[in-house]
Amino acid sequence: MEVATEIAFNKTKNKNTTIEYGAEVENRIKKLTELIQSKNLNLGYPSRWVAIKLLENDIEIRKLVESKSKDVVNTAYDLAREIEDIHKEPSFAVIASERYFFANQFAHGAQLQSDIKITFSEKLDRLVTHRVFGYFISALVVGGLLLWTFVVGDFFSNLLTSAFGFFHPINPQVAGPIVIILWNGAFGGIVAGVTLVLPFVIPFYLMLSLIENSGILTRVAFMMDSAMHKIGLHGKALIPMILGYGCNVPAIESTRILETRRERLLAAFAITFAPCAARTIVILGLVAVFVSVWWALALYAIDILVMFILGRIALKVVPGETSGLIMEMHTFKVPSLSVAAKQTWSRTKSLIYVVFPIYIIGSALIQGLYALGFLTPIANFLAPITVIWLGLPVIAGVVLIFGAVRKEFTLLMLVALFGTNLAAVLTPIQFIILALVSMLFIPCLATLTILLREFGWKATASIALANIITAIIVGGIFYRLIGPFV
Repeated sequence: MEVATEIAFNKTKNKNTTIEYGAEVENRIKKLTELIQSKNLNLGYPSRWVAIKLLENDIEIRKLVESKSKDVVNTAYDLAREIEDIHKEPSFAVIASERYFFANQFAHGAQLQSDIKITFSEKLDRLVTHRVFGYFISALVVGGLLLWTFVVGDFFSNLLTSAFGFFHPINPQVAGPIVIILWNGAFGGIVAGVTLVLPFVIPFYLMLSLIENSGILTRVAFMMDSAMHKIGLHGKALIPMILGYGCNVPAIESTRILETRRERLLAAFAITFAPCAARTIVILGLVAVFVSVWWALALYAIDILVMFILGRIALKVVPGETSGLIMEMHTFKVPSLSVAAKQTWSRTKSLIYVVFPIYIIGSALIQGLYALGFLTPIANFLAPITVIWLGLPVIAGVVLIFGAVRKEFTLLMLVALFGTNLAAVLTPIQFIILALVSMLFIPCLATLTILLREFGWKATASIALANIITAIIVGGIFYRLIGPFV
C-alpha cells in the first residue's frame, strides 16, 4: 500500500514531474536515490521510494537493503540524522508532516474545483471534534459508559441477590470450623462473585468494546489532548488510561505507545489511580448496592479530581518536555455486536477462570484465619488510622491489606466474615470511605510487578508510597467533609 501511495503521489498531469519535498529533505532523497541506482540492487521497488523509506527508518526496507548493501544503509542513517538536526524532530515525523502538507494542498484544490458532498460520517466527525461540542460529547461518552455500567449492573445484581436470598452465613459459635469454612467461605465466595462481580463487569466490557469499535474513542483522546497536557501528557495517553478502567496491567503495558519514558512514567502513575474492574467491583459492590448509584458516580468524579491534582504535582517532580500528538483516526463505523460480544467474553472469562477460584479459595482461607485469631492483632495495630482517622471498623486495616493482593479481596473478605448483607455491619458513610480508600490505595501485586518491570524499583516504590499516602489523607478528609450529607 505504501508503494502504491507513493507512486500515485508522484503521478500528476505531467507524468514526468515528481512532487518534491522541502529542500533539506529533497536534496538528501536525491542523493540517496542516486546511490541506490548506482548500486544496481534490483530491490523490486522504485529507487526513490526506497530512499524515502530508508530516511524514515522503515525496519523492513532497511533489512532488505542491508542484505544487498550496508553502505547504502549507513549513508541513509547519516542523511536521516542530518534532517533531524535541522528540524529537531525524528526524520519520519518530518517526512510525514510534508506529506500531510501536500495532501492538504491537493484537497483544498479539489474543493475549489468542484462541490464535494460531505458524508454523514464526516459531519459526525466534525461534531465530535468540535472545539466546544466535542468536549461535551467526550464527557458524555465516558460518563455514559460508567452510568450504563451502574444502572444495568445494579438491575442484574438485585435480581441475582434475590435468587441467592437463601444464603445466610452461619454463626461460628453454633457450627464447626469445617462447616464455617465451606459454607461461609467457599460458597459465600461463589455468591459474592455471581451477585457482586458479573452483573457490573460484563456491561462495562460490552459497552467499552462497542465504543472502541465505533471509532469514537480516538476522537475522545483527540479532544482531551489539551486537558492531558495539564498533567504533562497528550491525548494519546487517554487510551491507556481508559484501558486502566478495565485492568491496570495491560494499560501500563500499553503506555509504550507514548514517545518518551517521562510520558510513560507519568501515564503509568495516573493509571494506578484508575478504578480498574477489580476496584469497580469494590465500588459497586459496596456503594452502588448498599448506598446509591449516585454516590458511586461521585467516587469516580473524586478519583478523576485526585488524578488531575496528583498529575500536576508529578509534572513538577518529573522534569522534561511533553511531545505533540500524532495519531491516526479511523472513520466512524457501526460497531459489530458479535465482535463486541467476543471481546467482552475474552475479557470476562479471566474473571470466571481466575477470579472465581480465588474468591472461593480466598474466602475459605479468610474464614480459617479469622477463626484461628490471626487477623485481630493486625487490625488492632492499624486501628489509629482505620478507626480514628478514617472512621472505619477495626477490621478495615486487614481488609485493605488483603486488597493490596487483589482489589476484589476487599469485598471478598467482608463477605467472608459478615455475609452478603454488609449493611448490618457498616454504615453508609463507612461504605463510601472504605470504597474510596480501597480505590486510591496501593495497587494490586500484578500492577506493582508490571511497574517494576517497566520502570524499576525506585519508580515503583515511589508510586506505591504516593498511593498509600493519598488514600489515607483523602479518605480522612472526605470522612469529615461528607459526614453531614450521608
